[in-house]
Amino acid sequence: MAIGLQLENEKQLLKQYYAGQRMESPNDGFLILLGVRAGQGGSAVALLECSASSLRYEITIPKATRTERKKVKDALEAGEDPDCPRHGPGHRLVRAGKDLVCTDCGVAYAKV
Repeated sequence: MAIGLQLENEKQLLKQYYAGQRMESPNDGFLILLGVRAGQGGSAVALLECSASSLRYEITIPKATRTERKKVKDALEAGEDPDCPRHGPGHRLVRAGKDLVCTDCGVAYAKV
């Protein structure tokens, strides 16, 4: 994937991204998700494109917190299929090698 420009309001955009809401672009359009790739240290990077200007932007998706990993581990121990702690119900984690990963945010939440 290509490298994009950094956005200033990443925290607000991440909240909208997790909720599945439309994300406003700095160029009066909205941001379209092009893809997610693994980042460094357990984080991920989402590549977005502006609908008005076709400029590409990146948002760094932080790695899983201790609380999120514990929630997934507890669900596994209870015999359940864990959902993504950030996206909520309906967004199941999938195996990627030895990790359980959210396909929407690219973050690994547990080892299997």
